[in-house]
Amino acid sequence: MRFQRLVAQIRKEILSVLRDPRTRAVLIGPPLLQLFVFAFAATLEVENVSLAVLDLDGGKWSHELVQRVRATRMAGDVLVVESHDALAEAVDARRVLAAMAFQPDFSRRIEAGLPADVQIVLDGRRGNSAQIALGYLQSIVAELNADLAVLRGGRPPRTIAIDVRHWFNPNLEYLWFTVPSLVGILSMFSALIITALSIARERELGTFEQLLVSPASPLEIIAGKCIPAVVIGTVLGSVMLAAGIFLYRIPFTGSVLLLYAALVVFILSVVGVGLMISSISRTQQQAILGAFSAGVPLVLLSGFATPVENMPPVLQALAQADPLKHFLVIVQGSFLKALPPDVVLETLVPILLIAAVTLTAALFFVRGRLE
Repeated sequence: MRFQRLVAQIRKEILSVLRDPRTRAVLIGPPLLQLFVFAFAATLEVENVSLAVLDLDGGKWSHELVQRVRATRMAGDVLVVESHDALAEAVDARRVLAAMAFQPDFSRRIEAGLPADVQIVLDGRRGNSAQIALGYLQSIVAELNADLAVLRGGRPPRTIAIDVRHWFNPNLEYLWFTVPSLVGILSMFSALIITALSIARERELGTFEQLLVSPASPLEIIAGKCIPAVVIGTVLGSVMLAAGIFLYRIPFTGSVLLLYAALVVFILSVVGVGLMISSISRTQQQAILGAFSAGVPLVLLSGFATPVENMPPVLQALAQADPLKHFLVIVQGSFLKALPPDVVLETLVPILLIAAVTLTAALFFVRGRLE
């Protein structure tokens, strides 16, 4: 008897999910979309990386090593710089992931059979990608060392040594990269779920009709749904910021006020997406599924796990409409880099535009449901 009741409950739940066209669309469409996004975006390979080269040697062997790097799939644009200041500016402005610097006597020392150093500078703000790129560069240097050993009858076994420096994250502390990024990711999901459940909950509990007859305008209703999500998301972000600074001892070098301004605008851009999901969801289950269906691609396209530069051009274009991508630049730079105010404001402009679009779209969606 109990088994029959259990089977009946399972059958009822399956039928209730499959009968609703919206639920079917949420269950079938987003997993397929995420499958394609994962296949292209979630890759651990590093390709088409921008590199900078400072060749103070200009000799045969520095040219040979640079050409070998250019011939790999890893290397994309190779920026030739003329000074250490230009190299530093290229890494600082995120125009390159790695840089190679050759001393003036690099080729002469190799010809003399002496150890010769090539310095590799990596952007420690992108720790995972930088480590993978370093592995590629080390393998290229090892191949050249092997060729030099053959030319000299097997001696010396190692001629070129690598001097590695990781800027902004010297010891490649993993938490220095992940914790600031989680400020954006977890704040996004909290705001997304809260707003996605707001109207769906009203409809499921039977109180949505009260909104229809209330004197409040659609704009007031949207404001009433947005403000709690912004407050909760900001509080959650503050807790994680405090944990990063005081618990994990991550250096914070930027402006707290600018970071909070960016956090509020970022949450507003996500709230608009959540309201659109909530307005088309009939149940809270649909709303939660819709929130995760939107949230997972946003994380994948943000560059948190893999560089945006590695993705196909179509996904790179879509990533520009991802508010999380732009916010991660601000929060990571505020922690590790002392991001200048003008750069913060410049990066904040796309988030403002995305927030304006999503909130305007949410207003039309909600107004259509209320009328």
